[in-house]
Amino acid sequence: MASLILYFWVFYITFARNFRKSMKVTPKKALGQHFLKDLNIAQRIAETIDVGGGMPVLEIGPGMGVLTQFLLQNKEIDLTCVELDSESVTYLLANFPELNGRIIEGDFLKMNLNEMYKGQFCVIGNFPYNISSQIFFKVLDHKDKIPICAGMIQKEVAERMASKPGTKAYGILSVLVQAYYDIEYLFTVHENVFDPPPKVKSAVIRMRRNETKKIDCDEDLFVKVVKTAFNQRRKMMRNSLQAMLGQGHPLLADPVFMKRPEQLSVSEFVDLTNLIAKNISV
Repeated sequence: MASLILYFWVFYITFARNFRKSMKVTPKKALGQHFLKDLNIAQRIAETIDVGGGMPVLEIGPGMGVLTQFLLQNKEIDLTCVELDSESVTYLLANFPELNGRIIEGDFLKMNLNEMYKGQFCVIGNFPYNISSQIFFKVLDHKDKIPICAGMIQKEVAERMASKPGTKAYGILSVLVQAYYDIEYLFTVHENVFDPPPKVKSAVIRMRRNETKKIDCDEDLFVKVVKTAFNQRRKMMRNSLQAMLGQGHPLLADPVFMKRPEQLSVSEFVDLTNLIAKNISV
């Protein structure tokens, strides 16, 4: 009788383990989920975080753990994951027991990162396409704590972030990211390595905080100037920025206001911010 009970217990444990491994997460369009299938690409993404000494790393949207497994193999990384999808959390805990106590079920955009991390940490992920820009804006809000941010996003967004003045892709995200980070467009990823395949190509980027980049101006006003200018990017800045100075303000005759925003470099936006700051009260 005892041997029969033992047999059924072993059978149950084996069945349960194999069942968990056979589980799959249903990709959810509302969450922008496209699960990477290519292990070689996942490993290459994991290697973009070249940190040591137990540097905390936060992975956003681990999904089914294709990137997570390589991050866990790096003993130099103190990994925490944040995942909004409860089905993915269940799958991850079943297949990666090392994540027990190291995975947060929640929305990265709503997390209080200052409470979670007292010191520096890095960010990585196969970022959900529908919130990728919002993720980078949040990284910028915590730029003093995040020395490296790397991961996969839509190719269009990656090109926008890395683009230079004078190009069509150059915009708000380009200026604000490049104001504080050196950004590398590492490689392009094709649609067929995802489940389900997205309708666009993807790209892997890496942002490294450049401590020599000091924005010598009012940073809140800098962000406001950049966003206001690009909100009407086809217009000369004398039109888009006149609301900040007042219609007919003498400063609007300065040659810089005859330009369109995509013509200005980061340093020129800093100079413009200082020029505006001297002429308005904010």
